[in-house]
Amino acid sequence: MKISEIYVNHMHHPVGFELKDLRIEFSIEAESFRKIQKCLIIYANGSEVMNTGFSEYDNNFFTPELELNPRTHYDVEIRIRDEKEETSARTFFETGKMDEPFLAKWIGNDDKDIQNTVFEKDFELDGQIEEARLYATGLGLYEACLDGEKIGDEYLAPGCTNYRKWVQVQTYDVTKMLTSGQEHSLTFSLGDGWYKGNMGFDGGKSEIYGNRQAMIAELHVRFKEGTETVICSDDSWKTTSGKITRSSIYYGEDLDATIELKDWKKPEILDLPQDILCDRLSMPIRIDERLNVAKVISTPAGETVLDFGQNQAGWIEFYNREPRGTVIKFEMGEILQNGNFYRENLRDARAAFQYTSDGNEGWVRPHFTYYGYRYVRVTGNTLDINPDDFKAAVMFSSMDQTGSLKTDNRKVNRLFQNVQWGQKSNFFDVPTDCPQRDERLGWTGDADVFSNTAAFNMNVFEFFKKYSRDMAVEQKDHGGMLTMYAPSMGVDDGGAAVWGDAATIVPWNMYQVYGDPAILRQNYTEMKAWVDWITQNTKTENLWTGCFQFGDWIALDGENPALPTGKTDEDFIASVYYCYSAEIVSKAAAILGHDEDAAFYSEKAAAIRKAIQNEYITANGRLAIDTQTGYALALYFNLVPENQQQRVLNDLTARLGKDDGHLKTGFVGTPFICQVLSRFGNHRLATKIFMNEDFPSWLYAVNMGATTVWERWNSVLEDGSMNPDGMNSLNHYSIGAIMEWGYRYLLGIRNHTPGYQKVVFSPNFDYHLKMVSGHYDSSYGRLNASYEIETDAAHTIRMTIDVPFGQTINVILPRAEKNPVSVNGLEKSGNFDLTCGHYEISYIPDHDFVERYTPETPVSDIMNDDLLVESISRESDVLNFFKNKENLENLGRMSLNKLNEILPFINIEPEALERINSILVSTPILSEREKGLK
Repeated sequence: MKISEIYVNHMHHPVGFELKDLRIEFSIEAESFRKIQKCLIIYANGSEVMNTGFSEYDNNFFTPELELNPRTHYDVEIRIRDEKEETSARTFFETGKMDEPFLAKWIGNDDKDIQNTVFEKDFELDGQIEEARLYATGLGLYEACLDGEKIGDEYLAPGCTNYRKWVQVQTYDVTKMLTSGQEHSLTFSLGDGWYKGNMGFDGGKSEIYGNRQAMIAELHVRFKEGTETVICSDDSWKTTSGKITRSSIYYGEDLDATIELKDWKKPEILDLPQDILCDRLSMPIRIDERLNVAKVISTPAGETVLDFGQNQAGWIEFYNREPRGTVIKFEMGEILQNGNFYRENLRDARAAFQYTSDGNEGWVRPHFTYYGYRYVRVTGNTLDINPDDFKAAVMFSSMDQTGSLKTDNRKVNRLFQNVQWGQKSNFFDVPTDCPQRDERLGWTGDADVFSNTAAFNMNVFEFFKKYSRDMAVEQKDHGGMLTMYAPSMGVDDGGAAVWGDAATIVPWNMYQVYGDPAILRQNYTEMKAWVDWITQNTKTENLWTGCFQFGDWIALDGENPALPTGKTDEDFIASVYYCYSAEIVSKAAAILGHDEDAAFYSEKAAAIRKAIQNEYITANGRLAIDTQTGYALALYFNLVPENQQQRVLNDLTARLGKDDGHLKTGFVGTPFICQVLSRFGNHRLATKIFMNEDFPSWLYAVNMGATTVWERWNSVLEDGSMNPDGMNSLNHYSIGAIMEWGYRYLLGIRNHTPGYQKVVFSPNFDYHLKMVSGHYDSSYGRLNASYEIETDAAHTIRMTIDVPFGQTINVILPRAEKNPVSVNGLEKSGNFDLTCGHYEISYIPDHDFVERYTPETPVSDIMNDDLLVESISRESDVLNFFKNKENLENLGRMSLNKLNEILPFINIEPEALERINSILVSTPILSEREKGLK
């Protein structure tokens, strides 16, 4: 038994973060569960400041009420014991400036138009250095160096916020970079970034938050004899223009290494507020890995293009060997067209990096921008391209991977990889919609629909805590309304359903996943304000009408192809989310102890639900909106009584049949369509839709070579050309929300208590995916599961489950009522609990999970299966009839049972159909891959 992980506010040894609502969690490695006791001890600068003493282990966390001091190092010790042994483990955290006033001043250059402002301070320290911390931030982006060496391993600090309202301060441990008695040089280099550079559509707006780059910093040095010195940004520094001649997020960067820094002068002391400064919430943007060039392409147009093999976000790094004065340019793109470099889908984003060589060999990179790309066009080089001289630095906000899914289908596996790559590419301090074009904004709707999938894939609590602060800031500025994206970048538009409901849904989802109410506390006032804003602005009592709505964005069932809002009634969607947000506020109020609010918003939600039912659902359960999204929302949000759910499910199934078994959903319906089918008993259809490979489907993009998720179902057409309708991002995670269905209904991680102490594990099996494995890491540790449907006559299910210490798994196996289940050699029923340990499970289902043809199968499906056609080829009169193209087009969606009704008109013997039916019911439906294996 040992403590394997300790988390402080869901992070490993955080330094300089805002640490309100302190929460210490830990995971234990053990072979089996036993009763233990736990103890937390916290030390400040070596002295004990808290000791909880030992108490019974009933969960894996502590919420110590400890008054923290600024700029203080705290050690955390967790002890656990049982009757036989005691063990412990340690971690630490360190506070930042907190509410301590800054001694330093904001400083800037008197030239507001400088693209790259550089500040420098030379100093010397006397005495033996005990520790040194730099507390710093900038407007916009900055990098700090000591004696020419970059401080820290993060980039694009201080992150993307509404800089008028809050600016995050970063804390750096620079102890090892300083030497007593040596002259040092502390340098800051700044670029426009999100603060001053162009952001938004149609080229964007500039100077949204300010018109001059600025910085503020304090270097605190403590000496072993107990004294301390502070070096502050003030007019004793010097400033000049740097080597970056132009830089912005969309534009990219131009770096002239031949420029010599000169014309230094004193900086101006700026009258900028300090009360907006706060300890950081943003997880640092770091380089996660570096990709090698997969291929150097000489295009038909004579271009030299580097293919890194993976669409991703970050920047290119290259080893410079070019002679002095050479201007080499790198342009980024996502796709080739007719074999040539293409970037029209980037719209007004230049997305390039231009470097003027100083003749010195060495690695070169941008500083204050980033790109979304797979391909790079290189021009201006005088030397032959050596692929080893180029790397794609993959960057995103630091988040540990917590989940994975893998099946026996390589295309499905590639899809899941694409979803995770899309998440990494777009979790760039805010959850952006895309990383490549002139947008890259923190769209609220995308974050809303994807937040659960995101939390399965990675540890996103702190990431969404910061983004929730961004949303709350905008709501305070807009009377409770949430803008379309946050930060709003000076745009006041918003107030639409789903997008605006991120105000409630994102904090609520994070509470459900992590069991920590900190974001609920942080955002509670704004969560209420959002529901109140709807109430004040709707045109119909207890329904949400009369406001701008996005509808089911980019749905395929719209009556007007020019409108991307889809066919599902916009007021219905809005009212459903109005109800859901009111429910969330009621539940959050109860958790936080606001009983009056809990009762008020519960009554409000009930009134909205009743109004929706009166307006859109008949007494017999017929939904007035005959769309896939309409049915999915009605089922997912429990808008119909239990005795009418089957009716709605049947109507959804019928709707899908009319739509040829393919999706018509957009941003709103897509996350839920497969979930409701599996949840309400039609997992077979959910899997069929999921595994479609033609347009529109998830695997269509995979077949087209996608390495990330697209914005549109057909951003690339079947001939490989870009969709001419525009708005085509090839790295857009929203419809990747299907991966939540994968975790919940393929792997089987269904319901759980907040924080995952108790989990219902119940996979849905389907013969088209005979092997599935995956894991999810909660703060308790790794829940690992895998299963296989064997090819024996009984189609035996074999699975393994690893349960972490402190977690209880309720396993519910389908079709396990008649036959016993073997769990590590012991017989159990199909519903049992597991605690910490490794388990080998097997059983023979009451009836197998093989899908077979039926007399209700459409003739066209039969004729598409060459193996089936071969097995019934002796019925030549029937086959020949349907091999006639005109007959197949007219009757192909009709089943054989339906054909019985018109036999006199089509000249087929009834006995022939009966013989075919007997073959159908014994023939499994195989995927194209499985047919190939045959």
